[in-house]
Amino acid sequence: MLDFKALLFDLDGTLLDTAPDFISALNILLQRHQRAALPDSVIRTSVTNGSAGLVQVAFDIDPSDPTFEPLREEFLELYFANLADKTVLFDGLQSVLDECAARSIPWGVVTNKPWKYTQASMTQLGLFDGAATIICPDHVKQPKPDPEAILLACKEIALAPSDCLYVGDHIRDIDAGRAAGTRNIAAAWGYIDAGEQLANWQADWIVERSQQLHGLLFAD
Repeated sequence: MLDFKALLFDLDGTLLDTAPDFISALNILLQRHQRAALPDSVIRTSVTNGSAGLVQVAFDIDPSDPTFEPLREEFLELYFANLADKTVLFDGLQSVLDECAARSIPWGVVTNKPWKYTQASMTQLGLFDGAATIICPDHVKQPKPDPEAILLACKEIALAPSDCLYVGDHIRDIDAGRAAGTRNIAAAWGYIDAGEQLANWQADWIVERSQQLHGLLFAD
């Protein structure tokens, strides 16, 4: 197996497939405002940009528009009410978490998703208690791609960054990991734009399918 002492994940698009609940909430919002629903594929690739990015895509407005913030708040209320209805672990990742537990390897989450939504989704999915650390923007001054959040996670689990692997589906995840000193895995199964070239991210490994992560980490 790879030589590592802890495993850290980005959340949306890496550990959890949260897109289905974002799709439901955003299309309800569009319907409320007499707008046509968006294709699932458009929403999936926009999830990585958070609520602001989703509202921008859905309504073709930027944050300076006076209707932007009310729409974003309405969207977040819709999302929070049903944020774990359809969200699941990506295929094969439960076996990764189980293997970590069996080998006493701590795992955790470093995400740009605010604590309110991260805590709720992980609790409802039964994952909260198993995580050794969960770091959100609420806990740091600078979110990813700044390394602060990953460094704080490493501090919480009392391990050097060089002993940790970080898995993420966006270049900001890999940039944050590299700056923090972790080794990094690009999750090609995540919410990635069609034009993205993952080879340019300078991750240590690229894993195409979530079911392949277990083999990379734990193969003898």
